[in-house]
Amino acid sequence: MTEIEKLKTELGIVLDPERMPRHIAVIMDGNGRWATQRGLPRVAGHAQGYETVRDIVRASGELGLSALTLYTFSTENWTRPKQEVDVLMELIEMAARNEVPSLMENNVRLRVSGRISELPASLQEALMEGMETTKENTGLVLNLAINYGGRREILDAVREACRRAQAGALDPEEITEDYLSDLMYTAGLPDPDLLIRTAGELRVSNFLLWQTWYAEIWVTPTLWPDFTPADLIRAIADYQQRERKFGALSR
Repeated sequence: MTEIEKLKTELGIVLDPERMPRHIAVIMDGNGRWATQRGLPRVAGHAQGYETVRDIVRASGELGLSALTLYTFSTENWTRPKQEVDVLMELIEMAARNEVPSLMENNVRLRVSGRISELPASLQEALMEGMETTKENTGLVLNLAINYGGRREILDAVREACRRAQAGALDPEEITEDYLSDLMYTAGLPDPDLLIRTAGELRVSNFLLWQTWYAEIWVTPTLWPDFTPADLIRAIADYQQRERKFGALSR
């Protein structure tokens, strides 16, 4: 019995394998508050949040998810104090380099959504190497949203469509929702079925605005560093109790 199976048994939760979300997206909120509550610098919360990421990625793979997108660093996060931003960049780079053996062992494929070219050169290198090394893995896709903004993503997609139309390679009448989806940073991934937000905030914070059009939303007051695989299982169990109508009438 796997650790996840043991945990489900302890929780008394039975998940329906036919109703599992394919793609879960997570707004990892509360690192700073976690540290402040303990009288620690905010960066300590980010370091503890990294440990949570490791646990949730492992659990997601064991649960058989197709994709997990983590809101790692937003375009708005650049406005934070430089020291905190620098530590975050270093932490992401360290994780990108150190976690590759674990990703390989667990058949996880790494990808990144966002304007990677605006990140520090060493971080770009680490991310590109991680994606290249894991590109043949066939299990969970771990998608890190870094230097990501939902509005910026849509803007980039529209600009690319305009460039193609201006070059004569695209008839504007051919632009469909599917066509634009293929121009998003997340092209090739299914839209998230479930959006999880920690720390109790009730907003989407410019995250996957196009892709979460009909995602189920699950909010928990738990701060991200305290979020566990048990919380992930509870979120999925709640998701499985919902009727997904996509605008249609109930059956």
